[in-house]
Order: sequence, then structure tokens, then C-alpha cells
Amino acid sequence: MPEANESPAALRAFWSGTITFGLVSVPVAIFPANRSRRTSLRMVDDDGTPLQRRYVCPKDGKELDWDDIVRGYEVSKGKFVVVTDEELEAIEPRKTRDIDLRMFVDARDIDPMFFERAYYLTPAGGSTKAYRLLAAVMEKNGRAGIATFVMRAKESMVAILAERGILRAETLRFQDEIRRPGDLGLPKRAKPKSTAVTKFTREIGKHSGRFSLRDFKDEAAERLEKLVSKKQREHNDIVKAPEPVGQQAAQEGGEVIDLVEALRTSLQSGASTARRRKRKAG
Repeated sequence: MPEANESPAALRAFWSGTITFGLVSVPVAIFPANRSRRTSLRMVDDDGTPLQRRYVCPKDGKELDWDDIVRGYEVSKGKFVVVTDEELEAIEPRKTRDIDLRMFVDARDIDPMFFERAYYLTPAGGSTKAYRLLAAVMEKNGRAGIATFVMRAKESMVAILAERGILRAETLRFQDEIRRPGDLGLPKRAKPKSTAVTKFTREIGKHSGRFSLRDFKDEAAERLEKLVSKKQREHNDIVKAPEPVGQQAAQEGGEVIDLVEALRTSLQSGASTARRRKRKAG
């Protein structure tokens, strides 16, 4: 079940760097602006053991280890060019902590269809002056910054937007990732009849209002959570995964040994013995 509210202390920046353009440098930290509802279902067997995914060769049904697997780029149907890990590492973009702001554009010129994932940019470092100034000027002039930066060994293109004094980044899809209406075989545009336009305008007016996300909920996720809660209260269809074989054997043999604690005790005992010997020698 998702948490209703997240404490600021529980949120951590997963990347930090500096927005740079000209002689300007603005240190920022990046936080995801989206969060998962966590209503996905896991695959388990009848006794509740979570199942694992395995790679199996369809030719002979053999299960493969990681050492048996290589990556291939499909150049035609069933034909692959094998690429090694070393070759992929060699062509990775150079790691840097700079968000290279290439240009400022009119924010209205960016089609939301290109937006992929949203992030918050927060001030980093000891001063927030440069951050606040950049956000204020961009918002006042309706400008957005187009920038590139390297995250998780991948170079991403982002649009940096300013809203209510806060900077937000939207990773952008590239041109060849967007389908155009012409790709779908839609009929040619035709001019509608005036009577139909009047009718639709009237109906749209009846159903018009002010948009607020608070008026909309993920009803499918809520129904699933209510179903799970009901089953849990009634102790219905609840299965518990069996303990791992190693842990089970340890319990059957008596006390479960904490190896970390045993090692710590051993080291402390050795240190105490060494100190006693040193005192005797002195």
C-alpha cells in the first residue's frame, strides 16, 4: 500500500550537479516528481513462494547462466551483431556533473507529447540566490531551457521549466520516438457542418469546469487495495512463503548463528587478549 504522505527526510536526491551556461553556474539536486502507486501483483506459486525469471534457450530448453548470455543488436530478422560489455563501456558518454544548458526557448513551443518523465530540481550547496534568480527570470519571461546531462551512463535531453519559483526538468523523447497522425492512416481533414459545430459547442459548454487532479483518482488501484485489505481482515487466500532452506536447517539444528555478530565478538576478544599480553609484557 502506498504511503499517504512522505516525510521530506525520506526523500533523497538521486543525482546532483550544476546547471551551466555562459559564466553562470547553478548547483542543483534532482528528485523524481513521480511516484509509483505500488499496486502491482507479484507472481507466486501455490504456497506463496515468489517466482524468479530465468533465461531459457528456446532451441534446446536449457536454462542459461549470466556467463552464457551476450547482447545482440538486431540488424535484420534473426540476424544480430554481438556487442560486448567492454565495447558498450567504451562508447558511453563521458561522466560529468554538468547540466549543459544549450539554449532558452519559448516554453509554449515545446509540445508536451515530447515529455517523458518529470523531475524536481532543488537548490544544492550553501546558497540559493542563483537558483531563485534563474527560476524567477525564466518564469517571468515564459522561457524554458533545453539542456543535456549524463545520468546512469546515458545522455538525456531535458527541458527545464520554472513554475512558482521552482525549477522542474522534463526528460524529452527524440523526434524519431514520436508517431505522427499521418502514420496512423487517419482520413483527411474535412470541414464540419455549422449545425454540428453549434451542437458540439453547446454540449462542451454543459460539461465544462475547472480542472483539478484532486477530482480524479486511480479507481482501479483503490479497488485492488480494498480487495486485498478485505481478504487480509478475513484471513482469506493468504499464503506465506516458506523459509529459505539454509535458514530452515539452522533453526532445526538449534540456535541461529549471526555470523556478523560472531565475527565482531571474535575481533573484540582478540583485541582484549592482545591488550592483556601487552600489559603483562610491560
